[in-house]
Amino acid sequence: MTVDFGAENYYADQTFKGITWERSQLVSVEFDECTFIDCSFVESQFVNCKFSECTFQRCDLTMAQLTGSLFASPVFEESKLVGIDWTLAAWPPLRLQNTLRFSRCAMGHSTFIGLKLSRMQLTDCTAANVDFREADLSKVDFSGTDLSASMFHHTELAGADLSRARNYQIRPADNNLKGAKFSLPEAITLLQNLGIKLVD
Repeated sequence: MTVDFGAENYYADQTFKGITWERSQLVSVEFDECTFIDCSFVESQFVNCKFSECTFQRCDLTMAQLTGSLFASPVFEESKLVGIDWTLAAWPPLRLQNTLRFSRCAMGHSTFIGLKLSRMQLTDCTAANVDFREADLSKVDFSGTDLSASMFHHTELAGADLSRARNYQIRPADNNLKGAKFSLPEAITLLQNLGIKLVD
């Protein structure tokens, strides 16, 4: 199914299913409490758009560009969000009750450098080669997420839940881990990064 989003600049309480909008550009369009199901936005450009409390289910946003676009309390479920530079999106200074929720998503090769994403939910996702350097990830829930080769440096992880996360490499000396939750055997990598050897 195709649709001409450019025909209107505001959509509210609508459900879009099976939409194909690939390698296209959308400028200054607002979506309020809309649901996108099985939609494809591969390599599309969202310029100065706004998504307020929208839900994306089984959508493909691979390599989408989010220039100046605002995502207010979005929910992404079983979606592909590969290669997205989230730093290009609009991030207002006050983000009260604006929690990003990702569940069972593929998010590899994405960038969150320096963003304030406290309390974000990143559960049961594949987040390999994701750049989290200098981001505020305090109290983020990483439950069940694969963090293979993802980068953490000067990252705020106080109170974060990594108790069911896996394949992470986090240097305690370079990141704030106060109050963060870890579990064995994955937590052994923290000791390895401190140069500590475990013996039986």
